[in-house]
Amino acid sequence: MKTLFLLGMPGGWEWIIIIVLVLVFFGAKKIPELARGLGRGIREFKDATREIKNDIDKAGEIEKE
Repeated sequence: MKTLFLLGMPGGWEWIIIIVLVLVFFGAKKIPELARGLGRGIREFKDATREIKNDIDKAGEIEKE
């Protein structure tokens, strides 16, 4: 039962340790570039899923006619 709690989300101190490790490994100058790249990737993923959904909706409308 206790192992389930160990696999959960990190708490306050864990987040602080993670942030410090990220700063040490990547440096303060590299983090904004990483965040921008992550944001672009998420935006492209959302656009692709929206496009697929629109294609499916259009295919459903054509079949109804």
